[in-house]
Amino acid sequence: MSALFQPFKLKDVSLRNRIAVPPMCQYMAVEGKVNDWHLSHYASIARGGAGLVIVEATAVSPEGRITPGCTGIWSDALGQAFVPVVQAIKAAGAVPGIQIGHAGRKASANRPWEGDDHIAADDARGWDTLSPSAIAYGRGLPKVPKAMSLDDIARVRQDFVNAAVRAREAGFEWLELHFAHGYLGQSFFSAHANQRDDLYGGSVENRARFLLETLRAVREVWPEHLALTVRFGVLEYDGRDEETLMESIGVVRQFKDSGMDMISVTIGFTIPEVQIPWGPAFLGPIAKRVREEAAVPVSSAWGFGTPALAEQAVKDGQLDLVMVGRSHLVNPHWTYQAAKELGVERPSWTLPAPYAHWLERY
Repeated sequence: MSALFQPFKLKDVSLRNRIAVPPMCQYMAVEGKVNDWHLSHYASIARGGAGLVIVEATAVSPEGRITPGCTGIWSDALGQAFVPVVQAIKAAGAVPGIQIGHAGRKASANRPWEGDDHIAADDARGWDTLSPSAIAYGRGLPKVPKAMSLDDIARVRQDFVNAAVRAREAGFEWLELHFAHGYLGQSFFSAHANQRDDLYGGSVENRARFLLETLRAVREVWPEHLALTVRFGVLEYDGRDEETLMESIGVVRQFKDSGMDMISVTIGFTIPEVQIPWGPAFLGPIAKRVREEAAVPVSSAWGFGTPALAEQAVKDGQLDLVMVGRSHLVNPHWTYQAAKELGVERPSWTLPAPYAHWLERY
């Protein structure tokens, strides 16, 4: 029996299998608002059979967007615009999730196919950026961010809380906090980006403070019976991997004690000068360490996009959920493909009846 096609339950949220679609930015929003592109995109992927579909990184404030085309949830109107998307995902049999975050010093960028670099200073489409310290990321993102004041920190923390409330009211059942990929949460944790000398910098305890305070504040407003997860870069591949990983596992334990239900293991991406060993399922052993040493359910992405690899990751105890991203862009019915390859009985019925009927019959 396929491990990948076993149901999974987290709190009161039940998934039909262990396949999840991770957040993948579409950069198609207008002033933060989702539109027909998003409705069609997420409905199509949800119909493909995955157990969980997480809507792309959605900014908790206007300056928290990665690009002008990113989705936002900083107002009630923007939150309610997600309702049709949520309903479409649920109607297709998947659980609707959303990732909320703040891009920090990587904000105010052009869309990837338009340069993937900071918007020019004289371009009215851009805005000022924030980070723990006034340190630029570098390369194509040279803008020096404003070092956040304590008032800035308190405001952004509250922005996360307000965003979580709007996500709840829109009907999402799975909430992920984006503390990864060099964005604001990861920047607080990383000594590369955080050189503060107050309660939010220096020691591991201080560098984790913003993340833990934000998680606890969100947990207070997010329903206890629904899943609250965190995407977190547990290492950078910067030459001090074991030290960083051990620090990260310690923080993950604190996440768990603060109300987190699952961790999505990923890379920090806080500095450009790294040597990432890209390859099939390369984060699997790292995820397994986090799962075992922090005693928490784990998911991950990056290189699990073939049915055999996804199956093995669950069977070997590396992952509880497998995040399959780009393969779903190639084939929204990836779950059907996986079911066929893994010998699942009647694989056609991973799809809606109007498809499954004809595939089963002929």
